[in-house]
Amino acid sequence: QVQLAESGGGLVQPGDSLRLSCAASGNIFSIIVLAWYRQAPEKQRELVASVVSGGGITYADSVKGRFTISRHGTENAMSLQMNNLKPNDSAVYYCNMRAVVWTGTQHRARDYWGQGTQVTVSS
Repeated sequence: QVQLAESGGGLVQPGDSLRLSCAASGNIFSIIVLAWYRQAPEKQRELVASVVSGGGITYADSVKGRFTISRHGTENAMSLQMNNLKPNDSAVYYCNMRAVVWTGTQHRARDYWGQGTQVTVSS
């Protein structure tokens, strides 16, 4: 069974930094995309940053220049370095992975989500 485990959230002040980590475990054949999403209260979940298997990286306009997504080599893990945090960055952050997995009869692409980690930026 494939699982995603997140860590690193917390309460910080504006201008501070946080690093979120996500590690995938289970029978993963190959990873297609790793991404971070976030969801603030009463708002839709939004893409924060993503990295595809070929190395291409995408950021939401609101975090460009402040956040950095990194995939850890050949490990099924990634991190999100968040600098100069702002109150509007407060949200539950979710790790997302689209990967090819063995279902028992064939390889199929599947989407997986972490449990979410709270990031609160407040003075």
